[in-house]
Amino acid sequence: MVRNYKSPLSIETVNVDIPRSTEVRVRMVGTGICHTDMVFREGDGFALPAPCVLGHEGAGVVESVGAAVTELIPGDHVVLSFHSCRTCPNCIKKLPAYCFNLGPLNYSGGRNDSSSPISQGGQKISAAFFNQSSFATYAIADQRNTVRVPKDVPLEILGPLGCGVQTGAGAAINSLRLAPGDSLAIFGGGGVGLSALLGALAVGAGPVIVIEPNETRGKLALELGAAHVINPMLTGDVLAEIKRLSGGGVTHALDTTGLPSVVAVAAESMTFNGTLGLLGVPPVEASLPMNMFSMLVRGAGAKYIVEGDADPQIFIPQMIDLYKKGRFPFDRLITKFPFEEINQAMHAAESGAVIKPVLIF
Repeated sequence: MVRNYKSPLSIETVNVDIPRSTEVRVRMVGTGICHTDMVFREGDGFALPAPCVLGHEGAGVVESVGAAVTELIPGDHVVLSFHSCRTCPNCIKKLPAYCFNLGPLNYSGGRNDSSSPISQGGQKISAAFFNQSSFATYAIADQRNTVRVPKDVPLEILGPLGCGVQTGAGAAINSLRLAPGDSLAIFGGGGVGLSALLGALAVGAGPVIVIEPNETRGKLALELGAAHVINPMLTGDVLAEIKRLSGGGVTHALDTTGLPSVVAVAAESMTFNGTLGLLGVPPVEASLPMNMFSMLVRGAGAKYIVEGDADPQIFIPQMIDLYKKGRFPFDRLITKFPFEEINQAMHAAESGAVIKPVLIF
């Protein structure tokens, strides 16, 4: 629980509701830690009212369901993802990541009626983070953001498929629509960037170049199938090196850093008709640092991508199917921690010691 922003999380006893009409109560088995959790823990511009329970990459077993739930039953293995209304224009177009109600449904700290599924001693605790708050032994979600998964895959590691892995892989597969013959430069080799690498390779794209200063992450990128890794701390001209390695430029680029100086290089790394996908959270005051004439001459474009343009009900099973076929080894990104070591796991992620920490209950 976040008691005070910028402070270690505390482990406390709370009360978790029984599920309402379309809700499900899920016993957590594992949950990933995402950069967004750490951003909300800091309370700078993005925050739930404290005290609050975060966590949004949960995986577990359905314990009970509300009276109107028709798609899930107790005992189902599930992954929890982001919530969407399914009734706004974008949801009707099957674009739930751009739901008109995404903010209130995922970041308000409670249900639509302002109640919270978590309380302590009669006091409301801000929760329903991504409509789950999976940093708890039980989570309340809706059947819309609860995805049934097969029971022959390791449930405890599946949580990151609901956000971080989905975002990276979805950016490559759904947003950029990479195909054999397409090349890609990925700026940042963290969990999202390496998930994009896995997604690109799963659909036969390549070569893929990863730009990453952490030598351990760069080594893993090569092991996973990256054609080249560029360490920007050891390379005088990253743009020139990308063009040299790719024969003049890549067809697509992805930025996971949100740093304007990096985005500027990514925008120039593409050849004609290239597309730049933007995934990193930028400083609030940042503007796109792109030369308009250069973009015009190349016919290049850029797009910010939310949740990998994914419909979790469709894309999470697709990723699991690729994993079972040996074409999407996302488990190579994961380091497990006991739930009680949540603060150590967050520190390991922040320091770069691990790529994707997963808490095991």
